[in-house]
Amino acid sequence: MIRNIVFDMGNVLIQWRPDLFVEGLGVPPEDRSLLLRELFGSVEWIQMDRGTLSMEDGLAAVRPRLPERLWDAAGELTRNWWRRWLLPVEGMADLVRELKGLRYGVYLLSNAKEDLPLYFGRIPGSECFDGRIVSADWKLLKPQPEIYQTLLREYDLRAEECFFIDDLNINIEGAKLVGMDGAIFDGDLSRLRRSLSAAGVPVKP
Repeated sequence: MIRNIVFDMGNVLIQWRPDLFVEGLGVPPEDRSLLLRELFGSVEWIQMDRGTLSMEDGLAAVRPRLPERLWDAAGELTRNWWRRWLLPVEGMADLVRELKGLRYGVYLLSNAKEDLPLYFGRIPGSECFDGRIVSADWKLLKPQPEIYQTLLREYDLRAEECFFIDDLNINIEGAKLVGMDGAIFDGDLSRLRRSLSAAGVPVKP
């Protein structure tokens, strides 16, 4: 029986669109692909998510690969993206609150940087969460089995009683490797609700 629902954050609870962040910052079109590749697509970005590289050290490593005119933009996108572009995925806050009202445990499991505590309160339905595991805090990344096992251990949860929601199939596969059921969220909230219902979670259609 499912007793706990575990949510990813980016493109599940909030929108994660680096291309729109770069455009919204006013970066000239001819520079956008370079900035997306060398910042968001970099090894350093992954290391910052893993917590093995600080945000400032990550920026210092990225800057030499960028023209100086993009340094300020890289810093703003790394440090302050959430101040401008933390936008909810429509309907997810209602789902989180509905699940909480049904007495399900609600948890966050996300690849995210050390600064998540600064904006956690702005995440839709954050007041309902019973706990959170963030990659940078544990030096682990989804889909490593160890990060799912950390969630289970830290909150005394049983894998077979958890249902994981993520926007990437590889992360759902990681959850399944430790015995957690789950479903991909591709933006279709009705489909997600049907998946929850099929798993025995009595959410509204």
